[in-house]
Amino acid sequence: MTGLRASITGVAADLPEYILNNEELSRMVDTSDEWIMTRIGIRERRILREPGKGSSHLGANAVKALLDKTRTKPSDIDLVICATVTPDHQFPATANIISHKAGIKNAFSYDLNAGCSGFLYALATAQQFIETGKIKKAVVVGAEQMSSIVDYQDRATCPIFGDAAAAVLVEPTEDDTGLVDSILQSDGTGLPHLHQKAGGSVKPASHETVNAREHFIYQEGQYVFKWAVSKMADVSLEIMKRNGLTHEDIAWLVPHQANMRIIEAVARRMKLEKEKVMVNIEKFGNTTAATLPLCLWEWEERLKKGDNIILATFGAGFTWGAMYLKWGYDGSPGT
Repeated sequence: MTGLRASITGVAADLPEYILNNEELSRMVDTSDEWIMTRIGIRERRILREPGKGSSHLGANAVKALLDKTRTKPSDIDLVICATVTPDHQFPATANIISHKAGIKNAFSYDLNAGCSGFLYALATAQQFIETGKIKKAVVVGAEQMSSIVDYQDRATCPIFGDAAAAVLVEPTEDDTGLVDSILQSDGTGLPHLHQKAGGSVKPASHETVNAREHFIYQEGQYVFKWAVSKMADVSLEIMKRNGLTHEDIAWLVPHQANMRIIEAVARRMKLEKEKVMVNIEKFGNTTAATLPLCLWEWEERLKKGDNIILATFGAGFTWGAMYLKWGYDGSPGT
């Protein structure tokens, strides 16, 4: 062991300009603002509409903003991990494209797909490289154009998802801040309940799969809901217990923004008042791998060095996890 700890030293984000609100969505599919707000808690979501632009466009903008904000040279970055389920292409990796667009030349870059848990998995992976002393600066970015795989004829799924990217800079520290502990888990029995039916090697794209609308998100909402509440809360409570934390010690819970009822249920089990829970699902929806860093970006100026923060997530796979970190700085490094 080197005695180093990995710490988040900056966060930035990029959002498409176009806002798709519930009123407009109700003209596209049989739904309403009341139905969506009651069941999911989303009022609007951002959509990337420009032709020829995908997840790397949002991801590169977020990374460039991050480098500028933290006064970091692109040449100093050693590693870029992009968490995404909506890569620009099957190959090359979207992380490689983001690195190129951001002027990052000296890093190795790759994608990580763990559904909505992707950012947490990627952050824990970058942590290992930092703590061994192998690298000095890592960028972890969650970048998603979920609108590219959303069926806007399916009222059960189309209100849920939005497009966004957010990135963090991870660096070594020798103080007691940084990423302290994580629990990451998965269970492949979740496949039938949340997946994309076609487009992979098991069922390649064909006229039949396109006509059957099998290249969109398929989700069994109630089944996924029950798993998400149970697993997110379980790992959050477990990580608090093994680190000697009570609800009074926690400054912030950063939950995956999938469903307002899930967020509320997890917070209740952790005995956290709503003032300690980061929630922006109403205006951004579920941006999958971007939800956790998007919350950190929006709340950044309110965070204090040493704040105890729990990140919790659940995604397709099934994948889920929780991380305990002590925040590394006060406010925004760019101010």
